[in-house]
Amino acid sequence: MKRNKNLPLTETVYYILLSLLEPAHGYLIIQRIEELSNGDVRMAAGTLYGAIENLLKLKYIQPVKSEDSRRKVYSITEEGKEILRLDMERMKHMIAVTESQFHGREES
Repeated sequence: MKRNKNLPLTETVYYILLSLLEPAHGYLIIQRIEELSNGDVRMAAGTLYGAIENLLKLKYIQPVKSEDSRRKVYSITEEGKEILRLDMERMKHMIAVTESQFHGREES
């Protein structure tokens, strides 16, 4: 099977998509990313909004209506969920192969 040209996702894009499984505005996305990454990924607003523009173009996220007209709220699309799932499967395979190689070396 041919790999999607947008894989692998960058760590920041992965966390943005993951954080948008529930609709959120920019500041909440930044907070969720920091929480999901145990503080390892801290994103500046400018970096986030540049990534959001790219994700909108790719149709991985979409704007959704918000009660607060001052805040733009985004949600992941079905296409975004699929690319997130594909990248998760890619990483799971890499981990399984790595674990098997490490365990094979330890027995020698």
